Amino acid sequence: MSVDLAAVRRALDNDELEPCFQPVVELHTGRLAGFEVLARWKHPRLGLILPENFISLAEEDGLIGRLMRQILRKAFLSASALPVPLILAVNISPTQLRELSLPTQIREAAEQGGFPLARLTVEITESGLIGNLEMAQKIARELKSMGCRLALDDFGTGYSSLRHLQALPFDALKVDRSFVNSMSAKRESRKIVAAVVGLGHSLGMTTVAEGIETEEQADMLLRLGCEFGQGWLYGRPVTADRIPQLVADAPRIHSSGSLGVGADSVVSNLEAMPAQRLAELQAIYDGAPVGLCFLDRHLRYVSINRRLAAMNGAPAESYLGRSIREMIPEVFKQVEPYVSRALKGEVIEEIEFTRPANGPETVESTNVASYQPALDEAGEVIGISAAVIDITDRKRAEEALRESEDHLRYMVDLNTAAQWAMDAEGNVLDVNSGWVQLTGLSREKTRNLGWLEAVHPEDVQATMKALLEALHTGKDVDIEYRVKSADRGWRWMRSRGSPRAGSAGKIIRWYGSTEDIDELKHPKPPLEKVQI
Repeated sequence: MSVDLAAVRRALDNDELEPCFQPVVELHTGRLAGFEVLARWKHPRLGLILPENFISLAEEDGLIGRLMRQILRKAFLSASALPVPLILAVNISPTQLRELSLPTQIREAAEQGGFPLARLTVEITESGLIGNLEMAQKIARELKSMGCRLALDDFGTGYSSLRHLQALPFDALKVDRSFVNSMSAKRESRKIVAAVVGLGHSLGMTTVAEGIETEEQADMLLRLGCEFGQGWLYGRPVTADRIPQLVADAPRIHSSGSLGVGADSVVSNLEAMPAQRLAELQAIYDGAPVGLCFLDRHLRYVSINRRLAAMNGAPAESYLGRSIREMIPEVFKQVEPYVSRALKGEVIEEIEFTRPANGPETVESTNVASYQPALDEAGEVIGISAAVIDITDRKRAEEALRESEDHLRYMVDLNTAAQWAMDAEGNVLDVNSGWVQLTGLSREKTRNLGWLEAVHPEDVQATMKALLEALHTGKDVDIEYRVKSADRGWRWMRSRGSPRAGSAGKIIRWYGSTEDIDELKHPKPPLEKVQI
């Protein structure tokens, strides 16, 4: 569409310039944060004309200030009823940054419209700062003194300088739509967006992404730590009469949920994380009770905490940029198959390996490692997070316990008395050889309630009643019954045992013994004395 300067003048004279409002949302919650004000020409015959068809003409002929005042006056009037804390954002033409009267024009328009300047963000394009930094600083300082917030627009698309970010008191940094549009397909664009977001965070600025059109773009931006966004996904620019409906609409929740705290978001967020947060993470990293490291796709150390470096036997600084094969070759031989699988996206958990002694004063140790693949925004594996635990002491304790149990079992088996162990439900878990020799029942047949096979049929009911009573009350077991001896018929036995409670006070085991009391039940008559 082609229009001429005369038509633009007539439009201004006829008050045909209108503001449109594009929603700006909080990416994490989907809630409306405010609107960016965009200029439209409400042509009586052609309808709404986009700004690229008339803004440059207004700039060339010195009409841009008049155009801005007309747009702002109407925008502030339309937005005066916006509920707190919704904001308005307005874009300032580069040529206006050469007019010291700009802050006054904005303040007067806001006063006429009844809109508080504390909820106004003034967006400045970087091209307006080139060759005009001193004047721009004066204007920016006055805008800030009025309560306005400042945002740097289109950063990274043209002549970008960190000096501009440092020289002006910006509150927000906007990610240009050109990078947002291509970030789904181009890794380079994703990294640029991550760098811009990280730079904004490092300087204490909020970040706003423009041109969001898909859920995928929104999810990537959210994972990278971008706070706010705008684009067709959230709504096209609308006229003032649509504002109440947009304010009343429910927040737009992304289909993939809150990715800002997901497991795969941590890695990508590191690319956009400011120095202070990285320092906090490093403190947590080094203070972890396990060895931690991150390996890139070539299995080179990107980071390593002090605990793992000590386990490996070298200073942490010596690992960075070097491969696991190079630093711990003996360990690498054992774990190579697992890290290779992790590079293909598989989660590997609790792989045990042996670490050889790494010095004359050290000994061989046993470790357990887990490998978690790290994914970028597109789901590609960019490296591996490894966690390593030294279980040498635990293994030694387990081995000592096994040896102790074997020794105890051997000692028990040497005891001629019938020893037994029973669980909390009354099932026999084990007996020693004394019971086997006495009854002829094997250990396998005796387990659970199999021992009742050796009990006299007339004594089974009374025996079980006494046993159940002990199990119910927790009192010691003390039962007398007859069992069939392997070689001597029925003999009276006495079983006695006590419960053992766990840490919670609940009975977990019963331990006891069974002794032959037949001679006490049937004592032999005394020998007659013979007179000689």
